[in-house]
Amino acid sequence: MGMDPTPTPTEPLTPAGRLFLQPATEQIINCALGMDGPIGLEIVRSVISDSLLAKHPRFTSLLVIDKHGRERWKKIQLEVDRHLVFLPDAVTDDGNRGGDEAAVNDYLADLSVSCPLATDKPLWEVHILAAHKCVVIRFHHALGDGVSLLSLMLTMCRKVSDSEKMPTVDLPLASSASNRRESGGLRLWKVVKMMWFTLVYMFEFFLRCLWLRDEETAVSGGAGVELWPRKLVTAKFSLDDMKTVKSAVLNAVS
Repeated sequence: MGMDPTPTPTEPLTPAGRLFLQPATEQIINCALGMDGPIGLEIVRSVISDSLLAKHPRFTSLLVIDKHGRERWKKIQLEVDRHLVFLPDAVTDDGNRGGDEAAVNDYLADLSVSCPLATDKPLWEVHILAAHKCVVIRFHHALGDGVSLLSLMLTMCRKVSDSEKMPTVDLPLASSASNRRESGGLRLWKVVKMMWFTLVYMFEFFLRCLWLRDEETAVSGGAGVELWPRKLVTAKFSLDDMKTVKSAVLNAVS
């Protein structure tokens, strides 16, 4: 009789990952990316297969429950096609009334209450809305936070000016000259203030938790309120206005 194959090793979830898998706090991140031109299934499949997404341990692992009832990640062979949902036609009948943006918003609203991620495959999906030139990427929050997922998505993109280079996020570098000129007493005073305000904010937070509660409103609902129909509305911001605000904030703190 032959020996049993070596079992696939598993890795326990982080405390935050286990928290986001609980029924009361389960969260799925839905991200819509609009494109300038038509989107084909083969192109998306090729980009994902050659990207870090198809190699990262979290995105190639299955969520399993061990004999002690604890959630763990189990490494599997990724099948990219199981994660692709291709929709060649318009996703809503009234999409022409509000345009592609309204149609995608309605689609996201429906996903948020009616379409959980299947647990028989890694917890992510890519929905290709060909008629609306849009891709909807769905990640379970147990895979990572927003910053980590954004960094991962950037690895699948390339610069318009140079198709071989990945895009970068330019962050202002804090000047260390002023820190070097500060005396030891000034630095100590800053530390004392930080500790004092931290204690004050913590004390205020605990008081609010003990004595205050949210008021009942028309949207508070009751049991099952999370399953009510939802409506998404898109807010647009000018990139120039955002740069103006960013410059003003940086000048204020420097």
